[in-house]
Amino acid sequence: MGPVQPRARRRGLPSAPARTARKLGEIRRAQLITTYGVGAMIAVENESFLVRGIDSWDISEAPFISEPRLAWQLGVSGFRMPPAPDPDSARDGVRAVRFPEMYSCPHCHQLQPFRKFNSPAGRAECSTCQENLVPSRFVVACTDGHLEDFPYWKWVHRGNRTGPGACGGRLTFHADGSTASLRAVLIGCSCGVEKVSMEGSFRRNALRDLGIRCSGRSPWLKDAPAEGCQESPRTLQRGSSSVWFPVMHSALSIPPWSQGIAKLVAPFYEGFKEEDPASIKSFVRIGKLLHHHPRYTADDVVAEVERRRAAETAAAEQVDDTEVVKRAGDYRRKLYEGEYQSLSKPHPEDPEEEQEFVCEPPTTPVDALRSSYGLTQVMLVKRLREVRALQSFRRVEEPSPADHSKRHAAIALVKPSWLPAFEVSGEGVFLRLDPQRLRVWEEQPEQVARAARVRENHEKLLSTRAGAPDKPVPPSPATPRFLLLHALAHVLINEWSLDGGYPAASLRERLYSDEDMAGVLIYTATSDSAGSLGGVVAQGEPDRLARTLRAALHRASWCSNDPLCMESETSGADSLNVAACHACMLLPETSCENNNILLDRAALVGTPDGRAHGFFTL
Repeated sequence: MGPVQPRARRRGLPSAPARTARKLGEIRRAQLITTYGVGAMIAVENESFLVRGIDSWDISEAPFISEPRLAWQLGVSGFRMPPAPDPDSARDGVRAVRFPEMYSCPHCHQLQPFRKFNSPAGRAECSTCQENLVPSRFVVACTDGHLEDFPYWKWVHRGNRTGPGACGGRLTFHADGSTASLRAVLIGCSCGVEKVSMEGSFRRNALRDLGIRCSGRSPWLKDAPAEGCQESPRTLQRGSSSVWFPVMHSALSIPPWSQGIAKLVAPFYEGFKEEDPASIKSFVRIGKLLHHHPRYTADDVVAEVERRRAAETAAAEQVDDTEVVKRAGDYRRKLYEGEYQSLSKPHPEDPEEEQEFVCEPPTTPVDALRSSYGLTQVMLVKRLREVRALQSFRRVEEPSPADHSKRHAAIALVKPSWLPAFEVSGEGVFLRLDPQRLRVWEEQPEQVARAARVRENHEKLLSTRAGAPDKPVPPSPATPRFLLLHALAHVLINEWSLDGGYPAASLRERLYSDEDMAGVLIYTATSDSAGSLGGVVAQGEPDRLARTLRAALHRASWCSNDPLCMESETSGADSLNVAACHACMLLPETSCENNNILLDRAALVGTPDGRAHGFFTL
């Protein structure tokens, strides 16, 4: 990975020799989706860089990932793994650009753009002091995703209407370390203006009050023009998590897409989709594509290609903003409905096929679980594959289902036909609740009232994040059923991390809550060996699962923060939980697909005063 190095070329003059891109370092492929994706800053020794857009990546050898259901939801043809070129090759792989541009010298205290320090090639060093430079600690971003250097000159020369540098002085940066507050960080200028501390720079309207507006810059996109932006710029720490929030989507590979003719065609589809049936059949014959698959014919391959083409065409249709929200909700619902149906049916292992999804019932009956705990079905997912894709990212505020499309920063200068993604394999346990017992429980007035409080707060938040009263807002999923399933997933993950030896961060939840769905999948899908040893599947055997549920519900019946935790009207960020706190219910952020909101411990075990009955105490 290295910053883009431009090539000089002038008419009538020989071309300058091509400059090899500097290799900055190495990171894992998964990190380019989850942590250091497009638009994120990455620290390399005493320097800082910004990962560039995917249109600058060299994907000539990047593996293609096929997950049609997720591709249709996101309106792309497919996915690519981030490139990982051979260390000895000359390929660039993923590129980066220096950001922030402002650096300071800890010895002479100069604060200026990096290029003015005249550092030696490949090093960030002050040419005068031979001291390592320090990237600017502060950057400016807005909720529309724009990013720029902190306007130090304007901050010091408040009220001066001329441009930066007009005074003829040089900026200085002093941080004596006497205190941890911003008051100890002083910015000065050699023109004689009084030094100004950074105190107050993080206030929401601190920059707007000084007449500083968002420049609309997207420095991670090459040649991207500055956009007109009306959002208030916000000061952020360079290493703050608020600088980059990934907008990710995931899907499980389920039949028929995970096996059979669909899996066979997937690696060749990019080459097939522009070809006519005759050419496809010719390739199948010449390449002996079906040599080891006699059950399929060339006509089956053509039919599969046509089916994928039709689905892509439907996904690529342009619709207005109202339809975008509706379509996104419909696709997500269909995505989860398909998974729920597959998880509810046995899919035994077929020795004649290479499968990515194997789901079987336990060897012993679940009658005791049905009568004691209201679980009507337990399925052991012995093999699963999950694809996680990066669609865009946000700054300042974490992503919300109600976000306007312009709040999601672009990862390429033009709409891409593919998205970066990675795939992981694992195993899990799927639990489905008894629908009759569930209907009786979720009609309790007290449980309806508890969920209604959370739902009201959530819909207020979604409306605020929508930014306009006429913009469609997706409905909140906060129902008694959802709160129950979510709480059940959390207590089981906590229990399995204690009893089964799994780190809680390696277990994930997937909730299926709708009028016709009432299930939860707890699974491990990681790139290491923690998710492929059979330990999670073993937890789903009825006898062991009964002991786990008994222990988990006993643990959930009491919290060290009680009675405050259980008796609170609402709790947590934006009041989106009821009886849930760090001492009893919350999980690592990698485990919860809902950011630890929409939780209520009383949905499981009820309230001590008996006004609300838990599902497992009916």
